[in-house]
Amino acid sequence: MKGITTPMARIRRRVFEEAARLGFEGGGLSRMDQVPYQIIPGEVALYRDSVFRERAVVGERLRMACGLPLRDTGEYAPISQGIERAAVCGRYVEGPLIQVIPFACNACDTHRFAVTDACQRCLEHPCVSACPVKAVSLGERRARIDTETCIRCGRCRDACPYHAILEVRRPCAAVCGVDAIQSDELGRAVIDQEKCVACGQCLSHCPFSAIADKSQVFQLALALREGKRVAAALAPSFVGQFGPLATPGRVKSALLALGFSQVVEVAMGADWSTDQEAREFLKHVGKDMPFLATSCCPSWSVMAKREFPELAGYVSLSLTPMVQAARRIREENPGTMVAFIGPCLAKKLEAGRESVRSDVDFVVTFEEMMGMFAAKEVDFAALSESEVLADATALGRGYAVAGGVAAALAKRIEMLEPGREVPIDRADTLSACKKLLMVARAGKRDGYLLEGMACPGGCIGGTGGMLPVKKAAGMVERFAQDSPRGWDDPKSPPVQPAE
Repeated sequence: MKGITTPMARIRRRVFEEAARLGFEGGGLSRMDQVPYQIIPGEVALYRDSVFRERAVVGERLRMACGLPLRDTGEYAPISQGIERAAVCGRYVEGPLIQVIPFACNACDTHRFAVTDACQRCLEHPCVSACPVKAVSLGERRARIDTETCIRCGRCRDACPYHAILEVRRPCAAVCGVDAIQSDELGRAVIDQEKCVACGQCLSHCPFSAIADKSQVFQLALALREGKRVAAALAPSFVGQFGPLATPGRVKSALLALGFSQVVEVAMGADWSTDQEAREFLKHVGKDMPFLATSCCPSWSVMAKREFPELAGYVSLSLTPMVQAARRIREENPGTMVAFIGPCLAKKLEAGRESVRSDVDFVVTFEEMMGMFAAKEVDFAALSESEVLADATALGRGYAVAGGVAAALAKRIEMLEPGREVPIDRADTLSACKKLLMVARAGKRDGYLLEGMACPGGCIGGTGGMLPVKKAAGMVERFAQDSPRGWDDPKSPPVQPAE
Protein backbone atom coordinates (compact mmCIF):
# COMPACT_ATOMS: atom_id res chain seq x y z
CA MET A 1 0.00 0.00 0.00
CA LYS A 2 2.86 2.31 -0.83
CA GLY A 3 2.08 5.99 -1.31
CA ILE A 4 -1.03 5.82 0.92
CA THR A 5 -0.53 6.91 4.51
CA THR A 6 -3.15 4.78 6.22
CA PRO A 7 -3.90 4.90 9.97
CA MET A 8 -2.00 1.63 10.36
CA ALA A 9 1.01 3.09 8.54
CA ARG A 10 1.03 6.03 10.93
CA ILE A 11 0.92 3.72 13.94
CA ARG A 12 3.69 1.53 12.49
CA ARG A 13 5.91 4.57 11.98
CA ARG A 14 5.13 5.85 15.45
CA VAL A 15 6.27 2.49 16.84
CA PHE A 16 9.61 2.85 15.02
CA GLU A 17 9.90 6.39 16.37
CA GLU A 18 9.36 5.22 19.96
CA ALA A 19 11.75 2.29 19.57
CA ALA A 20 14.41 4.71 18.31
CA ARG A 21 13.64 7.12 21.12
CA LEU A 22 14.17 4.36 23.68
CA GLY A 23 17.59 3.76 22.16
CA PHE A 24 18.54 7.43 22.06
CA GLU A 25 17.43 7.83 25.70
CA GLY A 26 19.51 4.90 26.87
CA GLY A 27 18.37 4.09 30.43
CA GLY A 28 14.84 3.85 31.77
CA LEU A 29 13.88 1.02 29.44
CA SER A 30 10.89 0.14 31.63
CA ARG A 31 9.17 3.11 29.94
CA MET A 32 8.63 0.67 27.06
CA ASP A 33 5.55 -0.68 28.88
CA GLN A 34 3.95 2.78 28.74
CA VAL A 35 4.43 3.32 25.00
CA PRO A 36 1.23 1.54 23.82
CA TYR A 37 -0.78 3.93 26.02
CA GLN A 38 0.99 6.89 24.41
CA ILE A 39 0.33 5.65 20.88
CA ILE A 40 -3.24 4.47 21.62
CA PRO A 41 -4.61 6.90 24.25
CA GLY A 42 -8.07 6.99 25.80
CA GLU A 43 -10.78 4.37 26.09
CA VAL A 44 -12.39 4.38 22.65
CA ALA A 45 -11.14 1.96 20.01
CA LEU A 46 -10.51 3.65 16.67
CA TYR A 47 -9.29 0.77 14.53
CA ARG A 48 -10.06 -2.63 16.07
CA ASP A 49 -12.92 -3.95 18.20
CA SER A 50 -11.22 -3.02 21.49
CA VAL A 51 -8.76 -0.41 22.66
CA PHE A 52 -7.07 -3.16 24.69
CA ARG A 53 -6.54 -5.21 21.56
CA GLU A 54 -5.16 -2.15 19.77
CA ARG A 55 -2.63 -1.62 22.56
CA ALA A 56 -1.72 -5.31 22.63
CA VAL A 57 -0.92 -5.25 18.92
CA VAL A 58 1.15 -2.08 19.36
CA GLY A 59 3.00 -3.78 22.22
CA GLU A 60 3.97 -6.74 20.04
CA ARG A 61 5.02 -4.46 17.20
CA LEU A 62 7.15 -2.46 19.64
CA ARG A 63 8.86 -5.62 20.87
CA MET A 64 9.69 -6.63 17.30
CA ALA A 65 10.91 -3.10 16.53
CA CYS A 66 13.39 -3.60 19.38
CA GLY A 67 14.45 -6.98 17.99
CA LEU A 68 12.51 -9.00 20.58
CA PRO A 69 10.34 -12.06 19.88
CA LEU A 70 6.55 -12.15 20.21
CA ARG A 71 5.23 -13.01 23.65
CA ASP A 72 3.26 -16.16 24.40
CA THR A 73 -0.32 -14.88 24.58
CA GLY A 74 -1.19 -17.58 27.12
CA GLU A 75 1.26 -16.34 29.74
CA TYR A 76 1.73 -12.97 31.44
CA ALA A 77 4.84 -11.01 30.55
CA PRO A 78 5.51 -7.26 30.42
CA ILE A 79 6.14 -5.72 27.03
CA SER A 80 9.67 -4.91 28.16
CA GLN A 81 10.53 -8.51 29.04
CA GLY A 82 14.03 -9.23 27.70
CA ILE A 83 14.79 -5.64 26.69
CA GLU A 84 18.04 -5.59 28.69
CA ARG A 85 19.33 -8.50 26.62
CA ALA A 86 18.35 -6.65 23.43
CA ALA A 87 20.04 -3.42 24.52
CA VAL A 88 23.33 -4.29 22.87
CA CYS A 89 24.34 -2.06 19.98
CA GLY A 90 25.98 -4.91 18.03
CA ARG A 91 23.11 -7.39 18.37
CA TYR A 92 21.91 -8.99 15.14
CA VAL A 93 18.33 -9.88 14.31
CA GLU A 94 17.49 -13.41 15.43
CA GLY A 95 15.02 -15.45 13.40
CA PRO A 96 12.26 -15.77 12.64
CA LEU A 97 12.47 -12.33 11.05
CA ILE A 98 8.87 -11.96 9.84
CA GLN A 99 5.93 -13.15 11.95
CA VAL A 100 2.16 -12.89 12.16
CA ILE A 101 0.81 -11.34 15.36
CA PRO A 102 -1.94 -13.93 15.97
CA PHE A 103 -4.60 -11.75 17.63
CA ALA A 104 -4.15 -9.05 14.97
CA CYS A 105 -4.94 -11.45 12.09
CA ASN A 106 -8.48 -11.34 10.64
CA ALA A 107 -8.41 -15.05 9.70
CA CYS A 108 -9.31 -14.09 6.12
CA ASP A 109 -10.74 -16.67 3.71
CA THR A 110 -7.85 -18.27 1.92
CA HIS A 111 -9.62 -18.57 -1.46
CA ARG A 112 -13.24 -18.26 -2.48
CA PHE A 113 -15.57 -16.80 -5.10
CA ALA A 114 -18.22 -14.30 -4.00
CA VAL A 115 -21.29 -12.90 -5.75
CA THR A 116 -21.61 -9.12 -5.42
CA ASP A 117 -24.58 -6.75 -5.63
CA ALA A 118 -23.77 -6.26 -9.30
CA CYS A 119 -25.56 -9.56 -9.99
CA GLN A 120 -28.78 -8.98 -11.99
CA ARG A 121 -30.17 -12.49 -11.52
CA CYS A 122 -30.43 -12.63 -15.30
CA LEU A 123 -32.58 -15.11 -17.22
CA GLU A 124 -29.60 -16.69 -18.92
CA HIS A 125 -27.74 -17.18 -15.58
CA PRO A 126 -24.66 -18.58 -17.40
CA CYS A 127 -22.87 -18.82 -14.05
CA VAL A 128 -25.19 -21.68 -13.08
CA SER A 129 -24.69 -23.49 -16.38
CA ALA A 130 -20.91 -23.00 -16.36
CA CYS A 131 -20.35 -24.56 -12.93
CA PRO A 132 -19.11 -28.15 -13.35
CA VAL A 133 -20.12 -29.20 -9.80
CA LYS A 134 -23.47 -27.39 -9.50
CA ALA A 135 -22.22 -25.13 -6.72
CA VAL A 136 -23.99 -22.07 -8.18
CA SER A 137 -27.73 -21.53 -7.79
CA LEU A 138 -30.17 -18.64 -7.99
CA GLY A 139 -31.30 -16.97 -4.80
CA GLU A 140 -34.11 -14.46 -4.38
CA ARG A 141 -31.98 -11.45 -5.27
CA ARG A 142 -28.79 -12.83 -6.75
CA ALA A 143 -26.85 -15.98 -7.46
CA ARG A 144 -25.38 -17.94 -4.61
CA ILE A 145 -22.24 -20.07 -4.39
CA ASP A 146 -22.06 -23.08 -2.09
CA THR A 147 -18.54 -22.72 -0.71
CA GLU A 148 -18.49 -26.34 0.46
CA THR A 149 -19.14 -27.65 -3.05
CA CYS A 150 -17.20 -25.01 -5.02
CA ILE A 151 -13.89 -26.21 -6.48
CA ARG A 152 -12.75 -22.63 -7.20
CA CYS A 153 -12.28 -23.14 -10.92
CA GLY A 154 -13.49 -19.62 -11.75
CA ARG A 155 -15.80 -20.60 -14.60
CA CYS A 156 -18.79 -18.82 -13.04
CA ARG A 157 -16.77 -15.62 -12.80
CA ASP A 158 -15.67 -15.87 -16.41
CA ALA A 159 -19.22 -16.52 -17.61
CA CYS A 160 -20.92 -13.62 -15.80
CA PRO A 161 -21.78 -10.80 -18.25
CA TYR A 162 -21.93 -8.26 -15.40
CA HIS A 163 -18.58 -9.21 -13.83
CA ALA A 164 -20.54 -9.68 -10.62
CA ILE A 165 -18.47 -12.57 -9.27
CA LEU A 166 -15.18 -11.82 -7.56
CA GLU A 167 -12.30 -14.09 -6.74
CA VAL A 168 -11.23 -13.40 -3.15
CA ARG A 169 -7.83 -14.48 -1.87
CA ARG A 170 -6.09 -13.88 1.43
CA PRO A 171 -3.95 -10.81 0.53
CA CYS A 172 -0.78 -11.98 2.28
CA ALA A 173 -0.92 -15.40 0.63
CA ALA A 174 -1.75 -13.97 -2.78
CA VAL A 175 1.55 -12.05 -2.95
CA CYS A 176 3.74 -14.79 -1.46
CA GLY A 177 5.75 -16.24 -4.31
CA VAL A 178 6.95 -19.25 -2.31
CA ASP A 179 3.61 -20.37 -0.79
CA ALA A 180 4.86 -19.79 2.75
CA ILE A 181 1.52 -18.56 4.17
CA GLN A 182 -0.42 -21.30 5.93
CA SER A 183 -3.31 -21.32 8.46
CA ASP A 184 -3.42 -22.32 12.11
CA GLU A 185 -6.26 -24.21 13.82
CA LEU A 186 -8.23 -20.94 14.16
CA GLY A 187 -7.85 -20.02 10.50
CA ARG A 188 -5.28 -17.31 11.20
CA ALA A 189 -2.29 -16.86 8.92
CA VAL A 190 1.05 -18.32 9.94
CA ILE A 191 4.34 -18.23 8.07
CA ASP A 192 6.16 -21.44 7.21
CA GLN A 193 9.68 -20.31 8.06
CA GLU A 194 11.19 -23.20 6.09
CA LYS A 195 9.72 -21.73 2.90
CA CYS A 196 9.91 -18.01 3.67
CA VAL A 197 12.71 -16.06 1.93
CA ALA A 198 12.03 -12.79 3.81
CA CYS A 199 10.93 -10.67 0.85
CA GLY A 200 8.30 -9.11 3.15
CA GLN A 201 5.58 -8.68 0.53
CA CYS A 202 3.06 -10.34 2.87
CA LEU A 203 3.80 -7.64 5.45
CA SER A 204 3.11 -4.74 3.11
CA HIS A 205 -0.09 -6.31 1.72
CA CYS A 206 -1.83 -7.25 5.00
CA PRO A 207 -4.77 -4.81 5.41
CA PHE A 208 -4.98 -5.60 9.14
CA SER A 209 -1.33 -4.76 9.85
CA ALA A 210 -1.00 -8.20 11.44
CA ILE A 211 2.45 -9.03 10.07
CA ALA A 212 5.64 -7.45 11.40
CA ASP A 213 9.38 -7.92 11.14
CA LYS A 214 12.14 -7.55 13.68
CA SER A 215 14.27 -4.44 13.57
CA GLN A 216 17.62 -3.07 14.72
CA VAL A 217 16.41 0.53 14.95
CA PHE A 218 16.68 0.37 18.77
CA GLN A 219 20.22 -1.03 18.67
CA LEU A 220 21.35 1.48 16.04
CA ALA A 221 20.04 4.37 18.15
CA LEU A 222 21.95 2.96 21.13
CA ALA A 223 25.16 2.83 19.10
CA LEU A 224 24.78 6.44 17.96
CA ARG A 225 23.97 7.55 21.51
CA GLU A 226 27.10 5.82 22.81
CA GLY A 227 29.21 7.70 20.27
CA LYS A 228 30.17 4.67 18.19
CA ARG A 229 31.67 5.47 14.82
CA VAL A 230 28.94 4.30 12.44
CA ALA A 231 28.90 4.81 8.67
CA ALA A 232 25.57 5.09 6.89
CA ALA A 233 25.55 2.94 3.74
CA LEU A 234 22.65 4.36 1.74
CA ALA A 235 20.90 2.11 -0.80
CA PRO A 236 20.38 3.68 -4.26
CA SER A 237 16.58 3.58 -3.88
CA PHE A 238 16.69 6.20 -1.09
CA VAL A 239 15.84 9.11 -3.40
CA GLY A 240 12.54 10.72 -2.43
CA GLN A 241 11.77 8.19 0.31
CA PHE A 242 11.87 10.72 3.16
CA GLY A 243 9.56 13.30 1.63
CA PRO A 244 9.68 16.08 -0.98
CA LEU A 245 12.04 18.26 1.09
CA ALA A 246 14.51 15.42 1.59
CA THR A 247 16.86 16.04 -1.31
CA PRO A 248 19.93 13.78 -1.52
CA GLY A 249 22.06 16.52 0.02
CA ARG A 250 19.64 17.05 2.90
CA VAL A 251 19.35 13.31 3.54
CA LYS A 252 23.11 13.25 3.95
CA SER A 253 22.91 16.24 6.32
CA ALA A 254 20.13 14.54 8.30
CA LEU A 255 22.15 11.36 8.75
CA LEU A 256 25.20 13.30 9.88
CA ALA A 257 22.97 15.22 12.32
CA LEU A 258 21.86 11.90 13.84
CA GLY A 259 25.49 11.11 14.59
CA PHE A 260 26.65 8.98 11.67
CA SER A 261 30.35 9.45 10.97
CA GLN A 262 29.97 9.36 7.18
CA VAL A 263 27.43 8.68 4.44
CA VAL A 264 28.34 6.39 1.54
CA GLU A 265 26.34 5.29 -1.49
CA VAL A 266 25.80 1.53 -1.66
CA ALA A 267 25.67 2.07 -5.41
CA MET A 268 29.46 2.24 -5.15
CA GLY A 269 29.32 -1.42 -4.14
CA ALA A 270 26.99 -2.05 -7.07
CA ASP A 271 29.71 -0.81 -9.41
CA TRP A 272 32.14 -3.35 -7.97
CA SER A 273 29.53 -6.10 -8.16
CA THR A 274 28.93 -5.21 -11.79
CA ASP A 275 32.61 -5.62 -12.59
CA GLN A 276 32.85 -8.96 -10.79
CA GLU A 277 29.70 -10.46 -12.31
CA ALA A 278 30.64 -9.25 -15.80
CA ARG A 279 33.97 -11.04 -15.53
CA GLU A 280 32.25 -14.11 -14.11
CA PHE A 281 29.88 -14.15 -17.10
CA LEU A 282 32.71 -13.88 -19.62
CA LYS A 283 34.77 -16.56 -17.89
CA HIS A 284 32.07 -19.21 -17.47
CA VAL A 285 28.97 -18.78 -19.62
CA GLY A 286 29.16 -20.90 -22.73
CA LYS A 287 32.02 -22.91 -21.22
CA ASP A 288 31.20 -24.57 -17.92
CA MET A 289 27.93 -22.74 -17.18
CA PRO A 290 24.83 -22.49 -19.42
CA PHE A 291 23.82 -19.09 -18.00
CA LEU A 292 24.57 -16.72 -15.14
CA ALA A 293 21.95 -15.46 -12.66
CA THR A 294 22.53 -12.27 -10.70
CA SER A 295 23.11 -12.41 -6.94
CA CYS A 296 22.26 -8.95 -5.57
CA CYS A 297 18.72 -9.81 -4.34
CA PRO A 298 18.97 -12.18 -1.34
CA SER A 299 15.34 -13.37 -1.55
CA TRP A 300 15.70 -14.27 -5.23
CA SER A 301 19.03 -15.97 -4.62
CA VAL A 302 17.76 -18.05 -1.68
CA MET A 303 14.59 -19.03 -3.56
CA ALA A 304 16.56 -20.07 -6.64
CA LYS A 305 18.98 -22.24 -4.64
CA ARG A 306 16.26 -23.74 -2.45
CA GLU A 307 13.65 -24.56 -5.08
CA PHE A 308 15.97 -25.18 -8.05
CA PRO A 309 19.00 -26.86 -6.43
CA GLU A 310 20.22 -28.18 -9.77
CA LEU A 311 20.64 -24.56 -10.93
CA ALA A 312 22.24 -23.27 -7.72
CA GLY A 313 25.73 -23.33 -9.22
CA TYR A 314 24.68 -20.85 -11.88
CA VAL A 315 23.81 -18.07 -9.43
CA SER A 316 26.67 -15.60 -9.33
CA LEU A 317 29.17 -15.89 -6.49
CA SER A 318 29.79 -12.14 -6.49
CA LEU A 319 29.21 -10.25 -3.25
CA THR A 320 26.09 -8.12 -3.04
CA PRO A 321 26.43 -4.32 -3.32
CA MET A 322 25.69 -3.98 0.41
CA VAL A 323 28.66 -6.18 1.34
CA GLN A 324 30.93 -4.69 -1.32
CA ALA A 325 30.28 -1.16 -0.01
CA ALA A 326 30.65 -2.23 3.63
CA ARG A 327 34.01 -3.86 3.01
CA ARG A 328 35.36 -0.77 1.32
CA ILE A 329 34.13 1.43 4.15
CA ARG A 330 35.95 -0.77 6.65
CA GLU A 331 39.11 -0.93 4.55
CA GLU A 332 39.28 2.86 4.41
CA ASN A 333 38.09 3.42 8.00
CA PRO A 334 39.16 0.55 10.29
CA GLY A 335 37.02 0.23 13.40
CA THR A 336 33.96 1.81 11.80
CA MET A 337 30.60 0.07 12.16
CA VAL A 338 28.35 -0.06 9.09
CA ALA A 339 24.60 0.52 8.95
CA PHE A 340 22.86 -0.40 5.70
CA ILE A 341 19.80 1.79 5.07
CA GLY A 342 17.50 0.50 2.36
CA PRO A 343 14.09 -0.91 1.42
CA CYS A 344 14.88 -4.61 1.88
CA LEU A 345 13.90 -6.90 4.77
CA ALA A 346 15.94 -9.82 3.43
CA LYS A 347 19.12 -7.79 3.95
CA LYS A 348 18.51 -8.15 7.70
CA LEU A 349 19.01 -11.88 7.40
CA GLU A 350 21.89 -11.49 4.96
CA ALA A 351 23.72 -9.28 7.46
CA GLY A 352 23.32 -11.99 10.10
CA ARG A 353 25.10 -14.66 8.04
CA GLU A 354 28.42 -15.79 9.46
CA SER A 355 30.22 -14.73 6.28
CA VAL A 356 28.77 -11.20 6.40
CA ARG A 357 28.61 -10.39 10.12
CA SER A 358 32.07 -8.89 10.15
CA ASP A 359 31.05 -6.45 7.40
CA VAL A 360 27.54 -5.13 8.18
CA ASP A 361 26.48 -4.34 11.75
CA PHE A 362 22.99 -2.89 11.26
CA VAL A 363 20.26 -3.07 8.64
CA VAL A 364 17.35 -0.64 8.87
CA THR A 365 14.67 0.19 6.33
CA PHE A 366 13.74 3.63 5.05
CA GLU A 367 10.56 3.49 7.12
CA GLU A 368 12.54 2.63 10.25
CA MET A 369 15.01 5.42 9.52
CA MET A 370 12.08 7.83 9.20
CA GLY A 371 11.23 6.85 12.78
CA MET A 372 14.77 7.73 13.85
CA PHE A 373 14.49 11.14 12.19
CA ALA A 374 11.17 11.69 14.00
CA ALA A 375 12.64 10.62 17.35
CA LYS A 376 15.36 13.25 16.98
CA GLU A 377 12.94 15.81 15.50
CA VAL A 378 14.99 16.24 12.34
CA ASP A 379 13.46 19.00 10.18
CA PHE A 380 14.51 18.62 6.56
CA ALA A 381 13.34 22.15 5.75
CA ALA A 382 15.85 23.57 8.24
CA LEU A 383 18.80 21.51 6.96
CA SER A 384 21.39 22.81 4.54
CA GLU A 385 22.54 20.80 1.55
CA SER A 386 25.60 18.69 2.23
CA GLU A 387 28.28 18.12 -0.34
CA VAL A 388 26.78 16.19 -3.23
CA LEU A 389 26.88 12.39 -3.08
CA ALA A 390 29.31 11.21 -5.73
CA ASP A 391 30.41 7.69 -4.84
CA ALA A 392 28.86 5.76 -7.73
CA THR A 393 28.29 5.71 -11.46
CA ALA A 394 24.88 5.99 -13.10
CA LEU A 395 24.97 2.22 -13.71
CA GLY A 396 25.45 1.47 -10.02
CA ARG A 397 22.64 3.81 -9.02
CA GLY A 398 20.37 2.12 -11.54
CA TYR A 399 20.52 -1.18 -9.63
CA ALA A 400 17.48 -0.06 -7.62
CA VAL A 401 15.08 -0.41 -10.57
CA ALA A 402 14.15 -3.72 -12.22
CA GLY A 403 16.30 -4.18 -15.30
CA GLY A 404 19.04 -1.93 -13.97
CA VAL A 405 21.34 -4.75 -12.85
CA ALA A 406 21.19 -6.49 -16.22
CA ALA A 407 21.68 -3.21 -18.07
CA ALA A 408 24.77 -2.41 -16.01
CA LEU A 409 26.23 -5.89 -16.59
CA ALA A 410 25.59 -5.77 -20.33
CA LYS A 411 27.31 -2.39 -20.53
CA ARG A 412 30.28 -3.60 -18.50
CA ILE A 413 30.62 -6.78 -20.58
CA GLU A 414 30.65 -4.64 -23.72
CA MET A 415 33.48 -2.57 -22.20
CA LEU A 416 35.50 -5.68 -21.32
CA GLU A 417 34.86 -7.53 -24.59
CA PRO A 418 33.67 -5.19 -27.34
CA GLY A 419 31.16 -6.80 -29.68
CA ARG A 420 30.07 -9.47 -27.21
CA GLU A 421 26.28 -9.81 -27.32
CA VAL A 422 24.53 -10.53 -24.04
CA PRO A 423 21.02 -11.97 -24.29
CA ILE A 424 19.05 -10.94 -21.19
CA ASP A 425 15.93 -12.17 -19.47
CA ARG A 426 14.64 -10.81 -16.18
CA ALA A 427 11.77 -11.07 -13.75
CA ASP A 428 10.50 -9.22 -10.70
CA THR A 429 8.28 -10.81 -8.02
CA LEU A 430 9.13 -14.31 -6.87
CA SER A 431 6.31 -15.97 -8.82
CA ALA A 432 7.68 -14.48 -12.05
CA CYS A 433 11.21 -15.47 -11.02
CA LYS A 434 10.07 -19.08 -10.65
CA LYS A 435 8.71 -19.09 -14.20
CA LEU A 436 11.99 -17.64 -15.44
CA LEU A 437 13.97 -20.43 -13.79
CA MET A 438 11.62 -23.09 -15.14
CA VAL A 439 12.32 -21.84 -18.64
CA ALA A 440 16.07 -21.83 -17.90
CA ARG A 441 15.91 -25.34 -16.50
CA ALA A 442 14.31 -26.48 -19.75
CA GLY A 443 17.46 -25.32 -21.57
CA LYS A 444 15.81 -22.32 -23.23
CA ARG A 445 18.05 -19.64 -21.70
CA ASP A 446 21.50 -20.98 -22.46
CA GLY A 447 24.00 -18.18 -22.94
CA TYR A 448 21.78 -15.72 -21.10
CA LEU A 449 22.24 -13.33 -18.24
CA LEU A 450 19.26 -13.72 -15.89
CA GLU A 451 18.23 -10.93 -13.51
CA GLY A 452 15.93 -11.84 -10.63
CA MET A 453 14.25 -9.43 -8.21
CA ALA A 454 11.84 -10.55 -5.48
CA CYS A 455 9.93 -7.27 -5.24
CA PRO A 456 7.72 -5.65 -7.91
CA GLY A 457 9.71 -3.06 -9.81
CA GLY A 458 12.97 -4.18 -8.17
CA CYS A 459 14.42 -2.78 -4.95
CA ILE A 460 12.17 0.28 -5.19
CA GLY A 461 9.25 -2.09 -4.49
CA GLY A 462 10.83 -3.35 -1.28
CA THR A 463 8.68 -3.55 1.83
CA GLY A 464 10.72 -0.96 3.72
CA GLY A 465 10.16 1.72 1.10
CA MET A 466 7.38 4.31 1.19
CA LEU A 467 6.99 5.54 -2.40
CA PRO A 468 4.80 4.07 -5.15
CA VAL A 469 6.95 2.03 -7.52
CA LYS A 470 6.42 4.21 -10.59
CA LYS A 471 7.27 7.42 -8.76
CA ALA A 472 10.30 5.85 -7.10
CA ALA A 473 11.58 4.56 -10.45
CA GLY A 474 11.45 8.02 -12.00
CA MET A 475 13.31 9.60 -9.09
CA VAL A 476 16.05 6.94 -9.08
CA GLU A 477 16.53 7.25 -12.84
CA ARG A 478 16.93 11.05 -12.58
CA PHE A 479 19.37 10.65 -9.69
CA ALA A 480 21.36 8.13 -11.73
CA GLN A 481 21.60 10.53 -14.67
CA ASP A 482 23.05 13.17 -12.33
CA SER A 483 25.99 10.99 -11.29
CA PRO A 484 29.28 12.83 -11.84
CA ARG A 485 31.33 9.63 -11.66
CA GLY A 486 32.42 7.56 -14.64
CA TRP A 487 34.16 4.22 -14.94
CA ASP A 488 37.47 6.00 -15.48
CA ASP A 489 37.28 7.53 -11.99
CA PRO A 490 39.97 6.31 -9.56
CA LYS A 491 37.35 5.03 -7.10
CA SER A 492 35.47 3.08 -9.74
CA PRO A 493 36.33 -0.51 -10.65
CA PRO A 494 39.35 -0.55 -12.98
CA VAL A 495 38.69 -0.97 -16.67
CA GLN A 496 40.90 -3.95 -17.52
CA PRO A 497 40.75 -6.53 -20.27
CA ALA A 498 38.64 -9.59 -19.50
CA GLU A 499 40.44 -12.66 -18.17
